Amino acid sequence: MFSNFDFDVIIRALPYLFYEGMSFTLMLTALSALGGLVFGTAIALMRLSGYKTLGRIAGLYVDFMRSLPLVLVIFWFYFLVPYIGQWLTGAARPISVGAFASSLITFIMFEAAYFSEIMRAGIQSISRGQPAAASALGLTYAQTMRYVVLPQAFRNMLPVLITQTIVLFQDTSLVYVLSITDFLGAASKVAQRDGRLVEMYLFAAIVYFTISCIASFGVRRLQARIAIIR
Repeated sequence: MFSNFDFDVIIRALPYLFYEGMSFTLMLTALSALGGLVFGTAIALMRLSGYKTLGRIAGLYVDFMRSLPLVLVIFWFYFLVPYIGQWLTGAARPISVGAFASSLITFIMFEAAYFSEIMRAGIQSISRGQPAAASALGLTYAQTMRYVVLPQAFRNMLPVLITQTIVLFQDTSLVYVLSITDFLGAASKVAQRDGRLVEMYLFAAIVYFTISCIASFGVRRLQARIAIIR
């Protein structure tokens, strides 16, 4: 089966695969995780606030985003939002969003729904006595969240947040549908150019598997360390 397997095509493509493809994948993962975490934390605070309207809006957003396939959201944002922008601004032509901006905003919006649930669980894991004690010391709600609750919630939820980021790293391969040169897109271009589909797709799978396994091992070590601290 592997008698015609060409390792040289992989070796020759390594600089292109990692310098252009993997660097883009890691950048998109990092930016999406950061944006999703900030946006998700805001959504979690909305759901936990005493204002029912804010809680319902945040709940609807989370349920809506989690019920949609990610690839559908990517297509929707890339093809439909330019026309919505044209309608809102009254421009003569659809507003160009671009493949990178579309993918980044989509991932931030999508991941925020998942990160918000993780953060909500983390905030609720903090003893209610601590916010009460902070309030008794004169701290406002915002100060209590900033200095007391959120730091502990982030620490408690860090392994789960990293696990979700690993899933995000794998999901970024979907930007291939927008012809963006991420790692999988770069492997696909080399495979089609050289007619070596088996070699390149097998190598891409091994790389994703290896990185995800190493990251998962790091998460397990982190979980054990946090358990000792507790």
